[in-house]
Amino acid sequence: MNLPNWLTTLRIFLVPPLVVVLLTEFEGSEPIALAIFLLAAITDWFDGYLARKRNQITLLGKFLDPIADKLLIASAFISLVEMNVVPAWMVVIIIGREIAVTGFRAIAASHGHNIPAGLSGKIKMVIEVITITLLIGRKYLGPLVFLSRIALWITLVAAILSAVDYYLKFGKIFLLKKT
Repeated sequence: MNLPNWLTTLRIFLVPPLVVVLLTEFEGSEPIALAIFLLAAITDWFDGYLARKRNQITLLGKFLDPIADKLLIASAFISLVEMNVVPAWMVVIIIGREIAVTGFRAIAASHGHNIPAGLSGKIKMVIEVITITLLIGRKYLGPLVFLSRIALWITLVAAILSAVDYYLKFGKIFLLKKT
């Protein structure tokens, strides 16, 4: 276990407190949930940065990092559905994309092909973090609360476009293999 893997593990361990704080109403719950979420999101950037900078990219990190990302984003969105902040159908599409892309990447890997995280997936993750931040902190936005709704729609579009990008990469691998 190196520092990048510890940061990834920390992100996983921050998910349960995030969900508990989001779903438990008490004075100051929103700022605490926001702090937990942002701390977890920042570990995503730092673990990748440190792994590359220190040349500490490991199989464990390659496995855990996407799981930690998906757990964080899915848990936050599902909690926001439970809180009646986000429509369930939008979250089903966003999480469905995560499951489908993970499945396609696993199938490609089983055939000896690696489909690394692409730019569209990284942009989608940044958009998701911004959106969840706005949604958790929506009561502090005042008249700008509409920005959280716009961000949610942008997230939905980014998830769909990112899925198409991964499907095209996946399709190319197997089309080339069959010819």
